[in-house]
Amino acid sequence: MSAHRHPLPAALLDSLPPPPPPVAKFLPARIAGGLVFLSGLAPVEDGVALTGRIGAEIDTDEARRRARLVGLALLSNLRAAIGDLNRVHEVVKLNGFVNAVPEFTGHPAVIDGCSEVFIEAFGEMGRHARTAVGVASLPGNISVEVEAVVALK
Repeated sequence: MSAHRHPLPAALLDSLPPPPPPVAKFLPARIAGGLVFLSGLAPVEDGVALTGRIGAEIDTDEARRRARLVGLALLSNLRAAIGDLNRVHEVVKLNGFVNAVPEFTGHPAVIDGCSEVFIEAFGEMGRHARTAVGVASLPGNISVEVEAVVALK
């Protein structure tokens, strides 16, 4: 992997939502040992958490769009935690959870919506290890949840 510095796209930065407040007793981010651990987030649009099960009332394309919304919110929380996204050395890992019917098998395609945000933001340094799994339920029936680990310079 090249350490070439990818310029942060202004259009992406301008599209970041305000950092969402935690919905329970946890921190949005914790910095430890040069790593930022970003708490899992729900897809939110116009202040409303997006709910529903993938493979039932939500199709893969919509789920992927929702995962992109989560990626933008994670970047927003990351910027709030570290002040300047230029401090990011690389994105280490994403863990993605898809609220899906048992027959659904397209979890990686859904979480790609979030992964693409980090690659768009940081280029090759945005590529990461990842887990994408289906779950029987998520808090509040949200459709997707993603958490991230990011290394700082």
